[in-house]
Amino acid sequence: MKIGDVSAKTGLSIDTLRYYEKIGLIDPPPRSGGSRVYDDSILGWIGFLQALKSTGMPLSQMADYARLRREGTATAAPRRLMLERQREAVRARIAELEDCLQLLDHKILNYEQIEAGHAVEDRRRTGTNR
Repeated sequence: MKIGDVSAKTGLSIDTLRYYEKIGLIDPPPRSGGSRVYDDSILGWIGFLQALKSTGMPLSQMADYARLRREGTATAAPRRLMLERQREAVRARIAELEDCLQLLDHKILNYEQIEAGHAVEDRRRTGTNR
């Protein structure tokens, strides 16, 4: 699969794919006729990288993880620890977002009550009972 195909299937730009290769997130693929030729398995790996990125993991840590992955199963423990730390960061972020959601819910309810009170006042003022 050529780099344009990988780009189309992952949503990453060709420049991003080249950058990921440069910083070690993805291994340089073999070339055929000067073009990069990726194995289909790259799609799963890039999907995992995208998931890590969405958790807020910095690219530098993702590159460390990729380096350890290349070293094989002997690095399972440090990779697991990295993922456990990231999981805790995600849990903390979820708790923070839950607090924000509660605050928003409270403010929305407050404004709904204010608006309902204004509607009653307006009906009284205009003499309508709707």
